[in-house]
Amino acid sequence: MSLATHSLRSRFLSALEGIDDGILILTTPEGTRHRFGTTGPEVDFQIRDWRLLPRLALRGDVGLGEGWIAGDWHSETLEDTLALALRNLSLRAGWGEPRRFHAMRMRLVDRLVRLNSLRGSQRNIRAHYDVGNEFYQLWLDPGMTYSSALFAEGDDLPRAQARKNGRILSRLASGQSLLEIGCGWGGFAEAAAERGHDVTAITISPSQKGYADARLDGRAEVRLQDYRQVRGRFDNIVSIEMIEAVGERYWPTYFATLKACLAPGGRAVLQAITVPDAEFSVYRGRSDFIRQYVFPGGMLPCSAIIAHEAAKAGLRVRDSHSFGHDYARTCRIWCETMMQRSARIQQLGYDKTFLRGWQFYLEGCAAAFATSRCDVVQVTLGHADETV
Repeated sequence: MSLATHSLRSRFLSALEGIDDGILILTTPEGTRHRFGTTGPEVDFQIRDWRLLPRLALRGDVGLGEGWIAGDWHSETLEDTLALALRNLSLRAGWGEPRRFHAMRMRLVDRLVRLNSLRGSQRNIRAHYDVGNEFYQLWLDPGMTYSSALFAEGDDLPRAQARKNGRILSRLASGQSLLEIGCGWGGFAEAAAERGHDVTAITISPSQKGYADARLDGRAEVRLQDYRQVRGRFDNIVSIEMIEAVGERYWPTYFATLKACLAPGGRAVLQAITVPDAEFSVYRGRSDFIRQYVFPGGMLPCSAIIAHEAAKAGLRVRDSHSFGHDYARTCRIWCETMMQRSARIQQLGYDKTFLRGWQFYLEGCAAAFATSRCDVVQVTLGHADETV
C-alpha cells in the first residue's frame, strides 16, 4: 500500500468513527473486519480494492457509484448501506465531498454540456429512455409505468400504478381535452382515454412514441414533440415525473407552457420528485450520481420552488399530496425484478457493468425515498385569478 493510499485509508476509517445512526461492518481487501456505530440496523460494506478511496476523495458520492460499478466495493445490503450513508451526512464533511476542481467540473457538465435546449433535451432523454424498450419490459409492471405507484394495503405493483393514475384523474376539471407532457410508454394516456378523455400525449423519445402509438392504436394522439412546441388550449394537463428532466434554467418556460396551454377553469396535475425545501440550495449547488450518469441535464425541484415558479407563471397550487415511501417500495420492486431477470437482460446484450449501474441507481433511489431525502408529490394547479 502506497503512502498516499495509507493516508486516505486512515482518514476514511477515522471518518467512519462518526457514524451515530446504524452499524456498519466494514471488510477490507485484506479481509480485516471493522465495526462502526453502536445502534440501529446493521449493514455490510466490503471494500475489494483500495482504489475506491481516491474515487471518493476526488468525486464524493459520484465516486461511490463509480466504485460500485467498477467492483471496487460490494454490499449484500446495498439499499440499507446507502440509507446509512444518507442518515449520517456529517460524514461527507470529513470525507465524501468532492475536491473543488472536480465539483466545479461536474456542475459545469450538468449546466452547460447537458443543457436542456431543444436539441440538448432530445440527446439527454434518449440517453436514458432509448436504451431499449425490451430492457424496460423485463422489470417494469405490465403497463410499462416508469413513475411512482401509490399503494394501498394488499396492492401489487400493477394495482398500485392504476391507483396512482386514478388519483390524478380524480383531480382533473370536467372538460375532456387533455394534454400529457412526457407520456412515457402510454400508460396514463391509455387510462385517461378509457375514462373518455380526448388525449394528446407528447414525448421526445422515439422509442417511447413507437411503443405508445402501437399500444393506443388511435385512441389518443401521440406526438414526437417538445413541450415548448405545443400550441392550443386544453381543459386539463398532466405531467408525470417530467419536470425533473426540464432543468432549472427552463423551469420558467415549463410553467409558462402550462399556463398558456391550460384553458380557463382547467387543472394541471404534476407528479414530481422533490428534495426538501430546506436542502434545495445545497442540492442545486452540487452534482450527484444520477445527474452525472442516469438523467443528464436533470434537476429535482422542491415544493416551494414548484409553488414559486407556478405563481410567477400565473398559476396557483390547489392541493398537494406526498407519498415518498411508496416510491421507495416501487423502486425496490423494480430492482428485485430486474435482478431476478438479469440473465435475460444480459441475453439482450447488456453486460454486468450496465446492470450494476442500474442496481446502484434503483437501490440508491429507494434509500433516498425511505430516508426522506427525496419525496414524490402530486400537485394540482389552476389559474391564479380563478377562485373555484
